[in-house]
Amino acid sequence: MKALLIVLNLIALLVAQSASAQQSLISDPEIYEKKHFTEQCTKAEFSDAYITRQDINNDGLIDAVVNEGELTCDGKKGPQCNDDGCTYNFYLQVAEGGYFMIATAQIYGYDFIKRFGNMVLAMKMHPRFCDRTDGGPCIVTARVRGTKFVTISKK
Repeated sequence: MKALLIVLNLIALLVAQSASAQQSLISDPEIYEKKHFTEQCTKAEFSDAYITRQDINNDGLIDAVVNEGELTCDGKKGPQCNDDGCTYNFYLQVAEGGYFMIATAQIYGYDFIKRFGNMVLAMKMHPRFCDRTDGGPCIVTARVRGTKFVTISKK
């Protein structure tokens, strides 16, 4: 529980700092991220599942989620994946045009499900984030409210 709270507080702190620093908008997260990895890797390949476009904060605008586990860099698939999962970057689209990154998380994956009339993210995480030591993933359900992830439940 403490580990999850630390992670979520860190994300909230980073988002607050980013918002106060007036984070620059990017035109398209897919172009932005692919450019980064084509500069980092001698050969970068991206599967069709590398980016998912969906409204993650219930504002009617299509946002983007990048799964770096779907990157193959110099022959290694998901080079930053580890026992905690793979890096996922969550981008929100703004009405003025463009996107900004709201969070980065090391997770096994997520489902986008409807709870209490709103769409929420059910993120599969390492069991320690739910204060467990068993082998099954921890499911952290969060809603994106404004520019913050709000935890609804953990199990």
